[in-house]
Amino acid sequence: MTHTKKYIYLFFLLLALSACHRNPLNINISKVNLTLKIGRLDQDLFTVTPENINRVVPELQKKYDPFFSLYNKEILAIGDSHDPLYAGYLLTFLSDSTISKARMRSDSLFLNFRPYAEQLELAFKHYHYYFPELPVPSVYTYLSGFNQSIVTMPDVIGISLDNYLGSNCRFYRQLGLPVYKKQNMVPQKLVYDALYGWVSQQFEYKGNTENLVSEMIYQGKLLYLLDALVPNGPDSLKIGYKKEQFDWCKSHEPEMWSYLVEKKMLFSGDRMELVRFINPSPFTTPFGQKSPGRTGVWIGWQIVKSYMKKNPERALKDLMKENDYHKILNESGYSPD
Repeated sequence: MTHTKKYIYLFFLLLALSACHRNPLNINISKVNLTLKIGRLDQDLFTVTPENINRVVPELQKKYDPFFSLYNKEILAIGDSHDPLYAGYLLTFLSDSTISKARMRSDSLFLNFRPYAEQLELAFKHYHYYFPELPVPSVYTYLSGFNQSIVTMPDVIGISLDNYLGSNCRFYRQLGLPVYKKQNMVPQKLVYDALYGWVSQQFEYKGNTENLVSEMIYQGKLLYLLDALVPNGPDSLKIGYKKEQFDWCKSHEPEMWSYLVEKKMLFSGDRMELVRFINPSPFTTPFGQKSPGRTGVWIGWQIVKSYMKKNPERALKDLMKENDYHKILNESGYSPD
């Protein structure tokens, strides 16, 4: 073989190897024109004082409604802004010593929200690329008094910043939160929780049957969608695992799958089984205390990855429309060694 032919051969060999390892979800979004709207209710709300409340609250109502009404009634539970007692309740919340300290901690982490806004905007550019017909939400940040982390409406994602103050935050210790919850109450989890909250609203469970494997694969579809929205993001943040927990799942994947198959649990509709393998928890009881919770979700994710790898002609939109979870399982060829 001449030197020229040898170099050409090596060039195409390297090109082929590169293509084999290329992430198909790494797409070009340079032509996607999108600017994500970010509203800082956590900053705007604390401009309210006893002297200006009658002027500022209507301005906030105009800027943030209908989310502002939901925030008052459902998140803070202080009623409608037109209620006679509302002003007193709001001022009490704003002057509460714990809330004031939480705000100081939040400001130290999120006063400059630009890095998170950029991550979210990049993710929603991917989202708009795949689903141009679907709405792109506005994002509002707020303090909730440690209530629900993510709230979604048809065109809004609400993010409670006081639930992302760091796993060692003393407020969480004082609240007696368990370790497995605190480990995900960190700033770097904020973007992934917001995206997960949005896609789980946009793509609700629509299976004909509700059994363990269907729920596993449905959750796996949502995580695969996060793969598409943040193709270079750490997998551990998508599912909310520490590195060692993620590594544990990878090294015990065959045993976990064998257990579910041999115990005939995949097609079980037992609600307790779904909770045991799907819901957040310190560990998955059948797999021992070294296992993380939500191992059923992790396996469902691997099934969906296998399905998409084996069916490269299927578009992401096709995957999200496919609600026959047993079909996905059968066509995935999933069989961990």
